[in-house]
Amino acid sequence: MAHKTAALAFTLLAATTGAHAQDQVLNLYSARHYSTDEALYTNFTKATGIRINRVDADDAGIIARLKSEGAASPADVILLVDAARLYKGEVEGMFQPVKSRALDDAIPAQYRGKATPEGTPWFGFSMRARVIAYDKLKVKREDVDTYEELADPKNKGRICIRSGSHPYNLSLFGAITEHMGEQKAEAWLKGVVANLARDPKGGDVDQIKAVGAGECQVAVSNTYYIARLIRSNNPDDRALMERVGVVFPNQSSWGTHVNIAGGAVAKYAKHPDAAVKFLEYLASPDAQNYFANGNNEWPIAKGVQVSNPALKAMSGGHFKSETIPLAAVGANQVKVQQMLDRVGFK
Repeated sequence: MAHKTAALAFTLLAATTGAHAQDQVLNLYSARHYSTDEALYTNFTKATGIRINRVDADDAGIIARLKSEGAASPADVILLVDAARLYKGEVEGMFQPVKSRALDDAIPAQYRGKATPEGTPWFGFSMRARVIAYDKLKVKREDVDTYEELADPKNKGRICIRSGSHPYNLSLFGAITEHMGEQKAEAWLKGVVANLARDPKGGDVDQIKAVGAGECQVAVSNTYYIARLIRSNNPDDRALMERVGVVFPNQSSWGTHVNIAGGAVAKYAKHPDAAVKFLEYLASPDAQNYFANGNNEWPIAKGVQVSNPALKAMSGGHFKSETIPLAAVGANQVKVQQMLDRVGFK
């Protein structure tokens, strides 16, 4: 029912835009560096007549730009690709609260910012899981089916991972801190460092390729990178994924860590009505399916089914995800960075 509400809201939105909409603009600051998103923006303009001006940067660059611009910022909508950065924008007052029945109905509470009587500061629109990839020839699946086992001595010298300070890992470690408590989480991080096959370097795909090359046997990656390799036109990529297994950790306990890409209306938005319309559009079934099929992300809106074959192949179409509020993950970031420094996690 909820996804029908979102769809209805978007249908009404498209039907009620008048001729004046042709002159409307929306200034978008986006950290979504995915070429497949172009169709999302084009479809929104076709449906509403609202033209999008876009500035691309990473999450940290966008937050810094908003701080620098202050009240003079032209930004209407902010799209970020990490829950901790969304939380940071929220606590630093960079977003304005939104009241929208369509968004409240479509987006589950754990995937949005803290609601107040004035509204909600941000909403998640797509999700990726942080999973474990392993060499099926050298590693038993049951030896890597929990995050805890990444720190187990049985996996000494096996692990490749990108920098501990990268936002994807900061969020994972923030979630583990929430589950374990700070003392146990720090001991776990120390164990992971002891098990590294090499110093952290490169991106998630580099870790998976290092498994295929025999440089290590276990890697940590976001699911959309794995899905790209599974769906690749390059036969070497597909051969790599024949050798590499994928496990969604902690299915028997708290569930696999997930992170989100989400959006907010900028605090000083000059076109707030158009900004809310755009966020409602991102929650519509059409846009949600595009996140899944275009960039291999799981849709967040209620009732939207996954049709992407790579996502289905990885998880069987369903997996148990953690249910802790993403805002709590963001709140742990400072203490996580301090722990990384103490244990020597580069």
